[in-house]
Amino acid sequence: MSLAAEPVTWGDVAYDTAHRLQEIGVADAQSQARRLVEQASGYEGGEYYVGLTKAATQRQLAYLDDMLARLLAGEPLQYVLGRWGFRGLDLMVSPAVLIPRPETETLAGLAIAELSRRDPPGGVVVDLGTGSGAVGLSVAAECETAHVVLTDVSSDAAGVAQANLVGLGRAAVRVSIRQGSWFEALPQSLVGMVDVVVSNPPYVRDDEALPADVADWEPALALRGGPDGLDGARQILADAGKWLSTGGSVLLELSPDQMQEAASVAVAQGLNVEAIHADLAGRNRVLQCRSQ
Repeated sequence: MSLAAEPVTWGDVAYDTAHRLQEIGVADAQSQARRLVEQASGYEGGEYYVGLTKAATQRQLAYLDDMLARLLAGEPLQYVLGRWGFRGLDLMVSPAVLIPRPETETLAGLAIAELSRRDPPGGVVVDLGTGSGAVGLSVAAECETAHVVLTDVSSDAAGVAQANLVGLGRAAVRVSIRQGSWFEALPQSLVGMVDVVVSNPPYVRDDEALPADVADWEPALALRGGPDGLDGARQILADAGKWLSTGGSVLLELSPDQMQEAASVAVAQGLNVEAIHADLAGRNRVLQCRSQ
């Protein structure tokens, strides 16, 4: 986008941006162009179409030019924007954390449903390897009686989660963040007290090919799970029994082809396999186990 001397409307900008994205084969060029224009103009949601008639300033055009250059260079849209939606939350995201995905909304929903079935509803929830905090913060926002602990081994990821916690509002008082590897991050006072363990651990095999926008940008620490992708899941399942309350649940997001092996690991660790849940696309995505 050139910095034109004459006034240019956001409608012109949106058209030109979509055209440039289409030229490089972006399938959803119109949608991505809209997100860039919304970010640069400040006209979002219902205000977007009104904004298309307004003139863009030179500073706004420069901001959009920078974002568009990053996108054309292969950087994922979510990182370019620095934010992404998840179950109604507007989350900060950066290359320090995975981009929140629709299938992970299923994981959060299952944790919330598990809490709602308890008598009384709520309890202590631990989100292991929280990344942006998407799952654990959604639980805190949607379950008023949940007390949530977010953990991550990465200090950079924990910083992103902390930034998102600040924007959570009143529910933030029921959330704490601790840095460390899996259960090692938790205080001993939580032994036998955790009602729900939820995690989206790294589950991509070390030799598995990934699209360039994932492999080149998203953190390998949060993606790669060892030779069969189950290193993180094994660690969580091995230690879960110590931390869970009686009848407490473990919910793990995994690849569909890992479910049977992970279920066998859970049984070997003394957990009851309760269900394998499908994601929004109908693929087996979440393993649910329960302590005895």
